[in-house]
Amino acid sequence: MTQRGRPRAFDDEQALDRAMEVFWRHGYEGASLAELTAAMGINKPSLYAAYGNKEELFRKAVGRYAETEMAYARDALDQPTAYEVVAAFLRANVAALTRLDRPAGCLSIQGGTACGTDNTNVAEFLAASRLAGERQLADRFVRAVEEGDLPEGSDPEALARFVMVVSEGHAIHAAAGVSRAQLEQSAEIALHAFTAAARIERPLPTPAG
Repeated sequence: MTQRGRPRAFDDEQALDRAMEVFWRHGYEGASLAELTAAMGINKPSLYAAYGNKEELFRKAVGRYAETEMAYARDALDQPTAYEVVAAFLRANVAALTRLDRPAGCLSIQGGTACGTDNTNVAEFLAASRLAGERQLADRFVRAVEEGDLPEGSDPEALARFVMVVSEGHAIHAAAGVSRAQLEQSAEIALHAFTAAARIERPLPTPAG
């Protein structure tokens, strides 16, 4: 049977990996089409034909980033205790943020920190992606409470938010040149804080006046 359509003359995953790195280094707005096409080894018509436009390419690059560069986050959720989940996540996160063969920091942070009003949808997309990860972490902590691993009065959402705030802060510091050793130090402090915070019961609702 004759194959319909003209096959792509480039490797889609490799092209996405290269686009991902450009966005990672320069952010969404800072990454020009010229830089993207040069890195991907394609021309603008091919980019538009394959990905639609720059924003769609960015969304696909972020998806590729989540699949390949953040597999450690999914693996951490499989750890047997809440503490081990957080320890695995924060330690692997520090290592990922400071790899010598990758841009420093995190695509989901660098990608949209400088978006102007014309690209608020990009910033909102990245924020939603990060909140989805936070929700997964909170769900894992809910399970930990149900299993008796975390105290019954623990606040899974607050604990998940704390862990994500630490990891996102690490991303900003890594991009600014803070060393892996320094970030590992703050990750260990955060683990001590998590252990203490896990014993704090969620506040009771304020009685209606």
